[in-house]
Amino acid sequence: MSERLVVVHPDAEAVAAGAAARLLTLLLDRQSVSATTHIALTGGTVGIALLAHVAQSPLVAAVDWTGVHLWWGDERFLPEGDGDRNEVQAHKALLDSLTHLPSENVHTMPAARDGLSVEHAALEYTQELAQWAPEGSTVPPFDLILLGMGPDAHVASLFPNHPDALTAGMGAIPVHNSPKPPALRVSLTFETIASSDQVWIVAAGAEKAAAVSAGLSGSDPVNTPVSAARGRSRTLWLVDAAAAGEAQPA
Repeated sequence: MSERLVVVHPDAEAVAAGAAARLLTLLLDRQSVSATTHIALTGGTVGIALLAHVAQSPLVAAVDWTGVHLWWGDERFLPEGDGDRNEVQAHKALLDSLTHLPSENVHTMPAARDGLSVEHAALEYTQELAQWAPEGSTVPPFDLILLGMGPDAHVASLFPNHPDALTAGMGAIPVHNSPKPPALRVSLTFETIASSDQVWIVAAGAEKAAAVSAGLSGSDPVNTPVSAARGRSRTLWLVDAAAAGEAQPA
């Protein structure tokens, strides 16, 4: 049975620092039993701060980065090098400092370029996911998918009441008319997220308290997408006191 835990930190900085420590511990634990780990990263203020804390930790040198594969939960369909892309921010915060991380282990979602539609970008990522999938699956054996959450309870680029959110049968999907700019994005699907052994949701700020409460109460995923973000063995909510509101650790 899948386990759900809520960990409340005093503020956003503590959420990022705590999540970074947990991520490094998870990587070291997994590498004691497996040569390869697959992690999907998230963007956003807390998600990028998390990566910066990883870069600053002395434990970062203990990880065998040659065996770590990094993916993304979603990405803005913008030109390569655009500062609003999650992968650009992730490189600045952490990846550029990981000299032992092979470039082929960094699975960036396609950037916008001439002749490439967002539909084909999602298809390219779906195909890359499939290349690393074990027999009988269409996605890699994710050890962890990290997710931020918006005040509207969206995760990745799966927004409430949005026609793209419930797409099934693909590892990644194109997102049109995103209610949060930019309008075009690529996102992992709910199915891909649910395939991960663990899913961690990081959130901070009082403006997210209602979404945290709705997600923990199991509200309809159509209205509250974060409700569908669950790992196979563990779902971990890492939130600050303001976002937790009246939610209690469980």
